[in-house]
Order: sequence, then structure tokens, then C-alpha cells
Amino acid sequence: MGASIDTGGDKKSVNVELNIVPYIDLMSCLTAFLLVVAVWVNLAQITIQPKGKARGGDPPIVVLPEVSVLLQSDRLYVGVSNLPIDPVVLLRAPGGDFDWSGLEAALVALKKESDFAERTDLEVAAESTATAPLTYDHVMRVMDTAVKVGFTRPELTEPTSLSWRPTL
Repeated sequence: MGASIDTGGDKKSVNVELNIVPYIDLMSCLTAFLLVVAVWVNLAQITIQPKGKARGGDPPIVVLPEVSVLLQSDRLYVGVSNLPIDPVVLLRAPGGDFDWSGLEAALVALKKESDFAERTDLEVAAESTATAPLTYDHVMRVMDTAVKVGFTRPELTEPTSLSWRPTL
């Protein structure tokens, strides 16, 4: 393919020939790449089909009650979410320690309930203040008591994310 550019006047006209072979090579490579990718996309897709029921009635969501233990500087709460069970409040003796036997009795009473007989999980949280700080031993004592009673998977969480919180 050629082109002729007239410069006009006394000057000679300049003939320009465009080399289109590299463009043809590029287009043939792109066409081959397009065909390979199109076939690969169809072969490499994963067919995901969910098992079970199709549309229709979804099973109801069952919210299980949770046992929560909140350890504060001056008291210890044992509460249950989603059940009409009164919380247990154990006060700390001034300058002394918590009523650990009372905590164990409260957890044993919960473990005897039919909702918690087979359950092993328990939430534990600690809120400490500068005037009466809690120690690592306090938190571990709560967890050890829970394991002793049968709640073998106590989880340490932050106080704001407990399932049950005392209302003031």
C-alpha cells in the first residue's frame, strides 16, 4: 500500500509506503489470544449448585441462651440471655476477695438446667477500675471454676459484646 504526499511548488513529491505487516501480526496474535481465553473461560468455570432444599421455607433461626459472667471491681454477675432466669450478683468483700463458692454454686445450678446440661460454652468479661483493679488471677479463677463445673469452653470477651449485661 502506498501513499503520495504532494508538497506543492518546486519541490519533489514524497512517496510514503506504510508497512502494515506488524499490524497484521499483532491482530492475528490478539485474535488467537481472544479465542484461547474465550474457550478457557467456558471450560474453567466452576458450577456451584447448593445442596438441600430449593426456594421455600427457610428453617427458623433458633437463638440459644448464653451464660455470661461479668467480673467487675466490686461485684460478679452471672446472667443468662434469652431465658427468664434471674441473674446472680456476688459482691466482693471490702478489701477481700470474691465469693468463689457462690460462683461455683450459681454455675452448678445453671448446669442442672435442661438448656445448659449439654452446653460447654460460657462468656467471661472483666471490667476493671483504677481504684479497685482486677488481676489476671481473678479472670483465671472464674474460668477455672467454669471448667470445673462443666463449661469446658469459656471464652474471654470484651464487656460490651456480652450476650447478657446487667441493667442499672
